[in-house]
Amino acid sequence: VVIDLPDVGARPYTYVWTALLMLRACAEAGVGVIVLDRPNPIGGLAIEGPLLEDDCRSFVGLFPLALRHGMTIGEILALLRAEEELPLDLEIVPLRRWRRSMHFAETGLPWVPPSPNMPTPETALLYAGMVLLEGTGISEGRGTTKPFELAGAPWIEPDRFAAALASAGIGGAFMRPAVFRPTFDKYAGRDCGGVQVHVTDREAFRPVACAAAIILTAAELYPRDFHWTEPPYEYENDKAPIDIIYGGAGLREAVRSRLAPARLAASWTEGECAFERLRRPFLLYD
Repeated sequence: VVIDLPDVGARPYTYVWTALLMLRACAEAGVGVIVLDRPNPIGGLAIEGPLLEDDCRSFVGLFPLALRHGMTIGEILALLRAEEELPLDLEIVPLRRWRRSMHFAETGLPWVPPSPNMPTPETALLYAGMVLLEGTGISEGRGTTKPFELAGAPWIEPDRFAAALASAGIGGAFMRPAVFRPTFDKYAGRDCGGVQVHVTDREAFRPVACAAAIILTAAELYPRDFHWTEPPYEYENDKAPIDIIYGGAGLREAVRSRLAPARLAASWTEGECAFERLRRPFLLYD
């Protein structure tokens, strides 16, 4: 079986989990697998966010990767084959001239949207954090031309929200007050106040920390309106969508305790370091 799938650098994107299910099936059937590796469009250096907890495994996460993992799909599948001890003949066809420091624009390759709401490489960078909004009552901009660049809801006042986020210490981005009207998904046909996230420094920008700050700030400013999305979500009928996207109950607990965004981000450090050690033997590129 030949696997040729793009990934976008974030644990909840389901293509890598589809590939893992294929690896398991091939191991059971005694069929070899060849993976044509693809660039990580948001770079291969930065690791960010919590690791997936075992009781939150689902189709948006079947192994404890960091939310932003900094690996290619070939590297991930090699790691998963080893961790699951799959009796499988696996060949990774490596990339030529790709370096871990590269963002997609530096590869010189054309961007082909891997899914309808991933129109640009910039979307992928934001998605690594803004996907968390799918577990909340805040629109992540689906139904607009700027999915995952916009965040808002009918009950958010854009200028007040942008001002609060400006003091949250989000590096590498500018929060522009915005009003948008989705054509489908959350709040279709309704005006949503919020922000558009303009990334000004890709190296300094931390998408998971940005999205966490958006959620914590919205919950702080609008406690009566802020809410979590109810299941089902991505074939999971019982667990809270935010928990399986985030990787555990930590974000819900942070909102409940009104934790500062910087303190929440600091809580990821131990897991990020552990994942860096775990992934190191499987990295194919400098």
